[in-house]
Amino acid sequence: VFPGGAVDVTDRATDEIETISIGLNDREASARLQIDSGGLSYWVAAIRECFEEAGALLARFGNDELSLSDPALNQRFQRHREAVYSGELTMVELCRKEGLHLNFDDLRYVSHWITPVGPPRRFDTRFFVARSPQGQRPAHDGGETVESCWISPTEAMELHEAGKFEMIMPTVANLEPLLELRSVDQVMQWAGSLSEIPEILPAISISSDGAPQVFMPGEPGYDEALAHPPPHGSTQ
Repeated sequence: VFPGGAVDVTDRATDEIETISIGLNDREASARLQIDSGGLSYWVAAIRECFEEAGALLARFGNDELSLSDPALNQRFQRHREAVYSGELTMVELCRKEGLHLNFDDLRYVSHWITPVGPPRRFDTRFFVARSPQGQRPAHDGGETVESCWISPTEAMELHEAGKFEMIMPTVANLEPLLELRSVDQVMQWAGSLSEIPEILPAISISSDGAPQVFMPGEPGYDEALAHPPPHGSTQ
């Protein structure tokens, strides 16, 4: 899975966030998400979750990208990471303490998935791609994430198809557009060219043998499955 999680209350401090951010304001972010307001909180949550779970902080110090190559500085930011995770420190407080600005220029919104009706837990999820900061070495946190690896989209898909790398449907679908792209610059250019992000709501139908069958929007049988979802709790 990718780093991620829910938008926290502190991520919604729009007026404060705009004072410590680069590349985006709430009006622009909300327009990209096609919502009335509060869109910037999703970008903040994405940066915060990447910092908490992967140890990568998309931020700038003046005109420079934040580098943690200095061991003492890296150790200090590891303490910040733990404090943000525990709720002792907000992203606004972290940026003000260290003189940073959140770097929204290197974070692009690419897809919107909603869990189909049927499963007991449902999610309304926005996906982003990001340019990994130079001078930082991302690593899992050992709590929410217990293992991490660098892998290309092509290799991930090949291993998944061979049954050696488990991925859920949204992960696979989000990797597919990247297979023909050969660099981070190409990925960011592609992501920036997306003018409208459709809402993707799969539908589930239970077959005669009791097995769930997933239909994607536009596929034959989708409308019927969407109109007649399985009873709550009947899917796994």
